[in-house]
Formats: sequence, structure tokens, C-alpha cells
Amino acid sequence: MMKRFRKVMLLITFTIVGSSLVLPQPTHAHCQIPCGIYDDYARVQSIHEDAATIEKSAKLITELAGKSDVQSQNQLVRWVMNKEKHAQKIISTISDYFLTQRVKPSQEDYAERLIKHHAVIIAAMKAKQNADVKYAKNLKESIDALSFYYLEHKH
Repeated sequence: MMKRFRKVMLLITFTIVGSSLVLPQPTHAHCQIPCGIYDDYARVQSIHEDAATIEKSAKLITELAGKSDVQSQNQLVRWVMNKEKHAQKIISTISDYFLTQRVKPSQEDYAERLIKHHAVIIAAMKAKQNADVKYAKNLKESIDALSFYYLEHKH
């Protein structure tokens, strides 16, 4: 009876562990295999959209900051969380996609590209840490500074 119990427990454990291995995992930016499927322009547009969301969030945080009613406080928290999420999304896209796959040491302007991409990460971090709209505007400017590397391609 004990052998049967051990076999059943082993099967249950294997099933639980096996199931967790096949559960879908969230993906960010793009895979890190050489698939050749890239749309840099679309990613830059997405980053611009994230930056616009951060700017709107910062404006609404400022508007709601002086209000003490429960609904305003609830919305304030939601806008702060939204700002954080979009700033982190920018940081992840730059580091997980652009810096790992699109910026290469063999590029003639490698150092310049690194500096500009790093500037976006820093600006996103500062926009994440601060509610002042000026940080969102600085983020937009830093994204604009690297946008010309990723112009739209018509296939």
C-alpha cells in the first residue's frame, strides 16, 4: 500500500511540475533567437505611445493630488500605477529588444547608439520616479533622439 501511495504521489508531483512547465509565459518585446522578424519602427511607435501615456498620467496625478475624496484617491493610485507600468515597459523594450538585438558593436556609431538608448532608459526611470510632467517631456525628447535609427520600412 505504501509503494502504491509513493507511486501516486510521484505521479501527482510529476504532473504538477510538468504542468507548470507548459503553462504560457508572458513575453516582453521580442524573443532572443535569430528569427529575423523585426519591426523596429512599430516598437518605437509603441514607446512613443507609452511616453504619451506617462505624460497624461503625470498631468492627471497633479490634478488629483490635492483632492481628498475616495474616488479621487482611487484614481490617483491608478494613474501612478499606470505611469509606472508604461515607464517599465519602455525600459524593458529598450534593454530586452533594442540593446540585445538591434544595437551591435559592429555598428560604426555603436557608442553613440548606446548613449542614446541608455538616455531613454534613464529618462524612463526618472519619469517613473517623479510625477512632474517635465520628466515625461524629457523622456519624449530622448525617444525622439533615437527614432531616426528606426525609420519605417515599406516592404
